[in-house]
Amino acid sequence: MLRKKFSPEFKAQVAIEAIKNNATVAELSNRYGVHPTQIQTWKIEAITNLRNVFQKRNHKEESSEGCIAALERKVGQLTIENDFLKKNVMGYHKRNGQK
Repeated sequence: MLRKKFSPEFKAQVAIEAIKNNATVAELSNRYGVHPTQIQTWKIEAITNLRNVFQKRNHKEESSEGCIAALERKVGQLTIENDFLKKNVMGYHKRNGQK
């Protein structure tokens, strides 16, 4: 017997329906053609992974803030270097009678 393969979108849809509790697991099983145990498994997995979604977002935000700060420091450093080089080039041209 071949196992059915379900798309992540389908699993999410069924899990959300199970979480909402608008229908029993048996009703969802009949509606979607999925074993009740599988629906319960998807429901538990969805609830468990929902916590991870928010934890990852906070971690990404922190790493983004770190990247932004590093880029701002680099821009500041390059601005200082650019100003230094402009002053030296201008001084060189003035000493040699060039514009």
